[in-house]
Amino acid sequence: MKKFFDDIKKDIKFKSAGPGKKLTDDRSSSKPQAPKVPHGAPRKTPTEGAEKAGAAALARIEQQHRPVLKTSQDAIRNQVKRELEAEAAATAASLKNTDVEGSGVPQKDLSCFSVSGVFFICPLTGKTLTKTEREMHIKEAILMRFSEDAIEASIMMIHTFNKDKEKVKAAIDVISKYVENICKNPTEEKYRKIKLGNKVFQDKVSGIEGSREYLQALGFESTTLPVDGEDRTEEFLVLPVQESEALEQMKVHLERLQKGEPVRAKLDRQMQVFRPSQHATHFQLPPDFYNLTAEELKREQQLKSEIVERNTMLRTKAMREKDEQRERRKYNYVLLRVRLPDENILQGTFLAWERVAALYQFVRDSLENGWQPFELMAPGGQKLKDDEELALNECNLAPAALLTFSWDAAVQADIAAAGGKNAILLKAALLENIKTLS
Repeated sequence: MKKFFDDIKKDIKFKSAGPGKKLTDDRSSSKPQAPKVPHGAPRKTPTEGAEKAGAAALARIEQQHRPVLKTSQDAIRNQVKRELEAEAAATAASLKNTDVEGSGVPQKDLSCFSVSGVFFICPLTGKTLTKTEREMHIKEAILMRFSEDAIEASIMMIHTFNKDKEKVKAAIDVISKYVENICKNPTEEKYRKIKLGNKVFQDKVSGIEGSREYLQALGFESTTLPVDGEDRTEEFLVLPVQESEALEQMKVHLERLQKGEPVRAKLDRQMQVFRPSQHATHFQLPPDFYNLTAEELKREQQLKSEIVERNTMLRTKAMREKDEQRERRKYNYVLLRVRLPDENILQGTFLAWERVAALYQFVRDSLENGWQPFELMAPGGQKLKDDEELALNECNLAPAALLTFSWDAAVQADIAAAGGKNAILLKAALLENIKTLS
């Protein structure tokens, strides 16, 4: 816009400079004649305001002979909108073509990765979603649920759409007070009316998405009522008189609200089995696994050479712990592989802060005989315990690691002594889709 107005100013100055002359014209060397000024009327220097007024008048005259420039607010907004859309498209294109750290392969080429990406499953629809799709999809699924169960949908809306848990709790406390007062005094009209302009309602309830929908699902109706002693009206939510059975149902709905939880997409483990391979320790992770921007990933690549030098230095325990914490924060997800006794490899995706128990449950769910105790060994010989309270990234398993599976030795000895044989390790459905690591 600044350039636009600068161009207009230059145009005005040019127009006000008078007619031009050719350089080859002989008259160009002669002095221009001064305009004749009437006697008795000395020329005054124009004021700054007069100059501005003249420039504006000249601009209006010029506009009569050329197309009107689009300088309205709508035109400006449309131009800004086009620029933003172009910028968003350029950003999306640059992200799409960003090189993955150390691979030199564009992000769109998924075949080079150990896993195609990070995906989630919507608990309401069962649909598999990407990270960018999950939030919008869950919101749409909740809104679609209003036609089936408005109470449940509004409770989901309150707990899911609003990120500030303290504000949600404050709103629920106020709504609880409304319902409790109605149940204790069902015939009192004042308890069945909520003035929307009330300060408490405005400060704690109205700003919470889903709160009004919940009250209306309970039976409150929007209406306009006159203000006592004043010649005006205000909007209220009014609950008709309720029967005792309906009041008991309101208590149940209130308890559901108080115990509600946000609807969150569940991480898709992408459980996959691979044949025995020498490439089991080779991992190529997609950008989704990193909690870093593309620039930060590039910087991390440059810092790798410094790690070797730092490891040779004598460092305090505090320095080592600080470096470890920094490493853990880099990754949101962990890709784990488990080498089984038959050399087949089981693979799954986890949140970096999930507990070791989640890993054990994942392996147990894949076994034909999940009741048999087993052990998992991390790289370096670290034995992971089933009841381990540590997170996966605290066990140095992020961003990816190959673990070793082994049956509990004592149980295996008992099975062998009884003449038993080791059955098939994995479930048949998994073995039907076994793949080869490339």
